[in-house]
Formats: sequence, structure tokens, C-alpha cells
Amino acid sequence: MLKNTFTSSIGRKILMALSGLFLISFLIVHVSVNALIFYNDKGKTFTIGAHFMATNPIIRTIEIVLIFGFIIHIVQGLILWRKNRKARSIQYFYKDNTPDVKWYSKSMTLLGTLILLFLIIHTQNFWIPNRIHQFQYGEELPLYEMIIEKFQSPIEVAIYLIGCLSLSWHLLHGFQSAFRSIGISHKKYNPLILKLSYSFAIIIPSTLAIMPVSIYLGWIK
Repeated sequence: MLKNTFTSSIGRKILMALSGLFLISFLIVHVSVNALIFYNDKGKTFTIGAHFMATNPIIRTIEIVLIFGFIIHIVQGLILWRKNRKARSIQYFYKDNTPDVKWYSKSMTLLGTLILLFLIIHTQNFWIPNRIHQFQYGEELPLYEMIIEKFQSPIEVAIYLIGCLSLSWHLLHGFQSAFRSIGISHKKYNPLILKLSYSFAIIIPSTLAIMPVSIYLGWIK
């Protein structure tokens, strides 16, 4: 029974929703730490926050859970996408058959793929080198200086902005969809969930996007 729960379409949607909400909680923490860079004090406050995230044993444990959360979310998303494609005996144009469905809700797989590519680039730039350096030498890399140097490149800034834009559209549909998947859907609460969805889809990616732009324009040094 438990196996059927997690292998059925409904079970997979619930798993994807729960993993997605967990990843959203990570985004809140990640954005909060990144936002410390706006103190513009040559990285002193940001370095304190980054050091806490890199050395706190609870955070380090959660990182492992986070990796599994990403894997579950990605795998379940791909499985559901494949099942949906197989379920369509006749391919059709969305515009003619689902006029009320927003384009970003029909493009979650594409947006998710763009976010995954961005995540790979982002972790290779900062997280992976820092963790490897910690394991080898027992100390952290100068992340603030690395960030300042990385975002002197307009290509790196553009990649980051594309990733943030993809995340925004992904959150816009995914946040409210997650609540529906776990059974939280009521005319009394849906307007609040919708407002929260728009808030997250704007505030989280915008805060992340402002950082590289501010560095590139010299507002943060």
C-alpha cells in the first residue's frame, strides 16, 4: 500500500509538492544570507552569515537532506512529465484546448530544466569549490571576493538573471500547485495562497537577481 502511494500519479504529485515546499524553505534561508551582502561593508556581515552556513553542524546535515530533496523533486517531475506525454494519444496545441492555462504552468519541465542548469553552474562557481576546500584544508574560501570577481563578467550576470527569471515563473505556478497537491485547496484560503505565490515569485528571485546587477554596476564593492 505504501509502495502504491508513492508510485501512483497522485503519490508522485504529493512527493513533488512536499519536496518543492522544502526547497522553498531553503530558498528563504539562502536569500536571507545572500541579502547580507547589501550591507555593503566590504563583505564583513556577509562573511559572518556564510561562515555560519558553512560550519554549523545542523545546516551541514540539512544540506544532505536538501540534496535528496532536489533529486526527488527533479525525478518526480520528469516521471510525471513523461507519464503526461504518454497519456496523450493525440498531440494538440495548448492554445486551442486549454485556453485558461497559463503558459508557465504548461512549461514547468522546461523552466525546471533551466533552473537545474543554472543550479549546476552556480554550485560549480561557489558551493562545490568551497566545500572541497573545506574538506582538504579545513578552511573556507573567500566567498565574498569570489562573488565580486565572478560578477564582473556580463556573461555570468546574464546567466544568473536567466536563472532567476526561470525561478520566478517556476515559483509562480509551483507554489500554489504544491498546496493543491497536498489537499490544501479551499475558496476561503486560495486567494491567500495565490497572493503568497505571487509574493514569493517576485521577492525571492528579485532579491537574488539584484545582487549580481549591483556588483556589476559597482553599487557593491
